[in-house]
Amino acid sequence: MKNRYLVPFILLTTLFFLWGFAHNLNPILIPHLKKACQLSDFQSSLIDGSFFIAYFIMAIPAGMVMKRYGYKTGIIAGLLLFAIGAFLFIPAANTRVFGLFLTALFVIASGLTFLETAANPYMTVLGEPEGAAQRLNLAQSFNGLAATIAPLLGGLFILSGNTLTSAETASMSTEQMSAFLDGEAATVKLPYLIIGIIVLLVAVLLYKSKLPEITEAGHDIELPSGSQSIMRHKHLIWGIAAQFFYVGAQVCVSSFFIRYLGKTAGIDEKTAANYLSAALLCFMVGRFIGTFLMKYISPNVLLAIYALVNIVLLTVVVIYGGMISVYALIGVEFFMSIMFPTIFSLSIQSLGKETKIGSSLVIMSIVGGAIFPLIMGRMSDLMSIQVAYSVPLLCFFVVFYFGWKGSKVKV
Repeated sequence: MKNRYLVPFILLTTLFFLWGFAHNLNPILIPHLKKACQLSDFQSSLIDGSFFIAYFIMAIPAGMVMKRYGYKTGIIAGLLLFAIGAFLFIPAANTRVFGLFLTALFVIASGLTFLETAANPYMTVLGEPEGAAQRLNLAQSFNGLAATIAPLLGGLFILSGNTLTSAETASMSTEQMSAFLDGEAATVKLPYLIIGIIVLLVAVLLYKSKLPEITEAGHDIELPSGSQSIMRHKHLIWGIAAQFFYVGAQVCVSSFFIRYLGKTAGIDEKTAANYLSAALLCFMVGRFIGTFLMKYISPNVLLAIYALVNIVLLTVVVIYGGMISVYALIGVEFFMSIMFPTIFSLSIQSLGKETKIGSSLVIMSIVGGAIFPLIMGRMSDLMSIQVAYSVPLLCFFVVFYFGWKGSKVKV
């Protein structure tokens, strides 16, 4: 990499870390706000809903802003939205109004939509073309690092570890309960204040840095003549479905992880956060191992095998509970590791000039992360968190079919 690209590369790599960190604080926020705002499982699942729906709503506006004003302006706008959302956690905690927390998360995710839309194309031009894939993999490794660190720091600074028994709750006056809940809500203020300041600092550094221009000719999305023709690619249609169900499953597995450990294995929330961090470390390691295995096993076959393993592991989670299911959930994280990029690459293969629009459709399917946690939260309220894990279990059947048969290109 040429020296003139080194500083921009470092700054842009921080974006991968920042959005990975923000994503993986949600599994900490779900049990925390459930307690602080006295929510049901369904209500707490709105945390993921408000977060992932932003990607679906803001994807087109983000693209329009960048088309008109450039990618650098889009990145700065994304960072500003990210910081504003982080700062909104302070009045949300002061008032303990759940709707304000959801607004803050929506604003953060809106900012991340801008960042994720811009970061990949920028990485491809920060050096020689033949090194583009290597630069992207290096940057994405920091996303995985953030996924491991976020639950650890979130568990340390956000989760208090204080859980009231029914007897303790009954013995407290209204004022005492209000003071307890205010104290719980307040733990998010300092972490998100620090996040907001760091994000603003990165925005200032990027604003003052010279970044290479990306010509629109290489990055615009153009509908092919007869735009409905994109639907003739059956493997793309199945890929969109697989990504929709996969992202839904991934968010369900991680977001209710701490809740599941507490209910079925009696593990306190701080310890459960450490287990989650270990699980996400397995996710990161799984990416490297899966990439190595693809030298010997075709990606679609490996995807089908991994999906089938997760079906088995989640069956254990639904039926048994206890520590065996804790380890099964950690295993699920490992076997999810290759799924997003593998589904993505298989979905857009052989699309030719329709690759860009096909890619956009697959990316928009991540809205599954907003829908399935709501279903899972409702099932948990009506039945149990253990039974609710049947939601991601069923999702992996779609992923399995895509790897086994749906990903085959028909000419």
